[in-house]
Amino acid sequence: MATAAQWIQGARLRTLPAAIAPVLIGSAAAYELHAFRLPNAILAALVALLLQIGVNYANDYSDGIRGTDEDRVGPLRLVGSGAAKPEQVKWAAFALFGAAMLCGLILVIITQTWWLILVGIGCVLAAWGYTGGKNPYGYLGLGDVFVFVFFGLVATLGTTYTQAGQVSLAAVIGAIGTGLIACALLMANNVRDIPTDTAAGKRTLAVRLGDRHARESYVLMLAVSILLVIVLAPTKPWMLIVLLLIPACLMPAWLMVNGKKRKSLIPVLKQTGLINLGYSLLFSLGLILSRGF
Repeated sequence: MATAAQWIQGARLRTLPAAIAPVLIGSAAAYELHAFRLPNAILAALVALLLQIGVNYANDYSDGIRGTDEDRVGPLRLVGSGAAKPEQVKWAAFALFGAAMLCGLILVIITQTWWLILVGIGCVLAAWGYTGGKNPYGYLGLGDVFVFVFFGLVATLGTTYTQAGQVSLAAVIGAIGTGLIACALLMANNVRDIPTDTAAGKRTLAVRLGDRHARESYVLMLAVSILLVIVLAPTKPWMLIVLLLIPACLMPAWLMVNGKKRKSLIPVLKQTGLINLGYSLLFSLGLILSRGF
């Protein structure tokens, strides 16, 4: 029987900034449009957090029953370690998906954006299909697409739209940026797991790119996400404060390129999560300050 501490470990708290970041950016974009709604922002945050933890448990379950996590380096996996029964982890994922859908439905009712129900259903199906089912797309190298679309574009632009009824260029740039950083976090995780994923037949993008190019892609994703704010600088000069994040990216980028031992890449996950959180805070601050420029 897994302990509460083990369940918390299985929730992969280091990935949660990827859920909070797009909501912060989306809400700041709504504020810039003079349409910030705190209740809507809270509901959007709950949806994102519940989906993220649900995805983590679903991934734990699916990889665990396939044997992908039997020999891995990194944080605890509930099923792979034998700490919890597969059915327990699966139903925990389903419960979180259900809670996310309930929060999403409340947000839809408040905003009268009924078409977003289809988006919500798509999010849950994509979350389960990442590593679940007979043909999980995460095993085909498409997991990064899921992360970019749903934890970048959909989460950020959806947050802005449910508050302002529209989106802006700043929201789009922020969505791309936080989506790329979330993909970088996934890439760091998958580079570490290349040997075990290859043996298990899990063809992640890192496996397909190969060790060297996968590591380089991590650095490229961080660089593009931060430098994209230059597009907004002519009309929103305060957005350049995002560039202050560059020094924080140097150490994880160096570890990704030069860390040959798999264990040396473990700290990169936490560092990338913090980078995403820092990016969202600085990006949001830039938008808030720019409204009065």
